[in-house]
Amino acid sequence: MTKPGLVLLGLGLLAFGFADLELSNSDPLQEILALLQGAVQPSPDFSLSLWQAVLNTLTFAIIGTTLGALVGGFLSWGYRWWPVKVITAFLRSIHELFWAFLLLPLLGLTPLCGVLAIAIPFSGIFAKVYAELFEEARQARSVELPLHTRHLDRFFYVWLPELWGELKHYTSYRFECALRSSAVLGFIGLPTLGYHLETWFREGDYGQAFFLLYLFYLIIASLRLWAKPSVMPWAVMLAVLLFPSGNSFSMGRLHQYLTVDLWPWPLRQGEGWVGLWAWVARLWSEQAVEGIVQSLIVAQLAVLLSGLLALVWFPFVSRRFVGSWSGRFSFFVLVVLRSTPEYLLAYVLLVIFGPSLLPAVIALSLHNGSILAHLTGKRADQGPGYWSTKPVNQYLFETLPRVWSQFFAYLAYRWEVIIRESAIMGFLGIYTLGFYIDSAFSFNRYDEALFLILIAAMLNLSVDRFGRFLRKQIPQ
Repeated sequence: MTKPGLVLLGLGLLAFGFADLELSNSDPLQEILALLQGAVQPSPDFSLSLWQAVLNTLTFAIIGTTLGALVGGFLSWGYRWWPVKVITAFLRSIHELFWAFLLLPLLGLTPLCGVLAIAIPFSGIFAKVYAELFEEARQARSVELPLHTRHLDRFFYVWLPELWGELKHYTSYRFECALRSSAVLGFIGLPTLGYHLETWFREGDYGQAFFLLYLFYLIIASLRLWAKPSVMPWAVMLAVLLFPSGNSFSMGRLHQYLTVDLWPWPLRQGEGWVGLWAWVARLWSEQAVEGIVQSLIVAQLAVLLSGLLALVWFPFVSRRFVGSWSGRFSFFVLVVLRSTPEYLLAYVLLVIFGPSLLPAVIALSLHNGSILAHLTGKRADQGPGYWSTKPVNQYLFETLPRVWSQFFAYLAYRWEVIIRESAIMGFLGIYTLGFYIDSAFSFNRYDEALFLILIAAMLNLSVDRFGRFLRKQIPQ
């Protein structure tokens, strides 16, 4: 194992010593059986409100991804300038749910709030990825043009044709992520699938909840049939036409929000910098430190378990180790796990196990481990043929050494994602940063919520920087 791998392993093992993984539900078996019954016997619901939620989920994701791609594509042109890098890093470091909470006082529970909550962080993500792809094309372009060829001509005649496949693939992946984000936004009251899922799971109506969950899986599975470059422009226009009306925005409210509500309380009261420092120190000691520690514990445990799960699971989706039927079954299980939003999975596990860090750790591990197993399995299928007839020898001495560098690069990247996701687990009552942010919004303390969201952003940026450092240490 390489040194970067040992670092993540050590951090994960250290987190075990501080984690609250207590099983607080005295009878989880009864809840598991009820869930299984709902999964086996789903209760179809074809009400108008449900289909409206399906439509909202799709339109939020389509418009949010489109806006994010357009703004991100524009920002990618200036990504080499450090102010643009800082702005885009900040935008993507804040989770979609946090953006939604910041926008709620301005826009209310309106469709515009949901679309912007997706589009804002996605623009930062698209800017970074598009800029990196364009930079690779610039450094290794296959067609030489005259020295004084305009930058725009190089883009359209050289870089874009070379990168079209990668751009299309990544944008399709982000659209799938947007569908999950759109569904999860329903858990805070926006009119998407998550609103009905949260209601039915809370009420114990697991039959209807699983029917809706299966419908969501069907939407994800059908993307390859209709989410194509030739179809998406028409889908975008249709989504705009069907976009639900409703908007509570006003310039007066914006001015009030920016100059009063988000302004720290001591400064509003005229207490000056001394009062501000006391306010910051109180929030830091009473809420931020505990939230950061718990977020890191959840994230490190999830990173460790995700990596272990992927190492065990990827041979079962690789043609080198399993037959077609076994591989298809494993692939199906991985698709279901990675299509299920981590937040929803944690919500269900919270019902089973009770309040502790355990539901969040398991949910994050299953979701991210399935993604890592899928990517590593595809990587394992590339390269030279078999050299050993024994699967164990082939795994240990041929396949694993060959895919290890790429596997760890995937894991380091997922670490950054897991940090963002661990913070929002606080909305479920788990004491990560999201718990204190949710509490601040509940009492209309928007200044405190903004301070804690900025803390979460700084935490994400720090992990992002450390993750990039670790990836550079991986021997190629």
